[in-house]
Amino acid sequence: MNIEKLTANAISLLKNLIETQSFSQKEENTATLIEGWFNENEIPFQRTKNNIWATNKHFNESKPTLLLNSHHDTVKPNSAYTNDPFKAFVKEGKLYGLGSNDAGGCLVSLIATFTHFYAQENLNYNLVIVASAEEENSGANGLNSMLPIIPQIDVAIVGEPTLMNLAVAEKGLVVFDAVVSGTPSHAAHPNNNNAIYNTIEVLQWFKDFKFEKTSEALGDVKMTVTQINAGTQHNVVPAHVDLVIDVRVNDAYSNQEIANILQDKSPCTKITPRSLRLNSSAISLNHALVKAGIAIGRETYGSPTLSDQASLSCQSLKLGPGDSTRSHSADEFIYVSEIEEGIQIYIELLNKVII
Repeated sequence: MNIEKLTANAISLLKNLIETQSFSQKEENTATLIEGWFNENEIPFQRTKNNIWATNKHFNESKPTLLLNSHHDTVKPNSAYTNDPFKAFVKEGKLYGLGSNDAGGCLVSLIATFTHFYAQENLNYNLVIVASAEEENSGANGLNSMLPIIPQIDVAIVGEPTLMNLAVAEKGLVVFDAVVSGTPSHAAHPNNNNAIYNTIEVLQWFKDFKFEKTSEALGDVKMTVTQINAGTQHNVVPAHVDLVIDVRVNDAYSNQEIANILQDKSPCTKITPRSLRLNSSAISLNHALVKAGIAIGRETYGSPTLSDQASLSCQSLKLGPGDSTRSHSADEFIYVSEIEEGIQIYIELLNKVII
């Protein structure tokens, strides 16, 4: 199949994916659509829960293996949509619909690229593709669950919208639950230990605190208080205030180091990480995949957003059509030309790289 026909089919698949609801943990129907692509192209595949995966026809265990991965789950549409989020339509070159940019355009471009290379002989590497589930909620049955099942991976391209530039590092994530305590009392009586008032100083501490180590690729660690909750009725001073803190971790720290620092230094009564597994990730600028990308004119940068790279222990590169600033936005869209360009650049990159 020529690239023009392959691209047209990929765009058609994306339209069908948009019009099929696929919230995290409820991707059964989009997984079936992806199965249809592989069946139509006579490519053997396997399905593990809602993850679809396949290897190239001439897979050779003596060669290194390159993973192509993107996800087919979506977040729920926000209330600011003016279009039907489940209606795929093209207007002024933009393909609208929930999941079009994050990460449907990346997914169908990678599927098309894998299909292009599937039957080729004498590749200097193997290809594995995983169309994964549960990326948006970092679920237990997403890419992380596939790593013991698929062949061992040496390097990966994770499809997320990067304007087809090379995200050579991405920040990790730790979410903390924190407690600020005080003395509960009736609101009519004096109380010099009001938990809500105590929180003012704590919030200022989080606003002002700076982690010492910065990163050339990812900059500083970014810490943000994102939720606060306290009290049950107007005349009762609560015993405690609950905070949620979102910490985006650069590659100068491990998540455990961040947890140790906050548990040692923060003025909270208690602060507990929900999970430490979503570490930052990076790939060497000297890696063959990065060098090949630079050689075909792609720029490098550090990404502030989290992806399935956090599940991988091998080096990985985030690369895909679309713009990350459109992700999770109202009236989400991707330019059709971005998908066309994305497939061309993926193919050019894989033709050039020698792993």
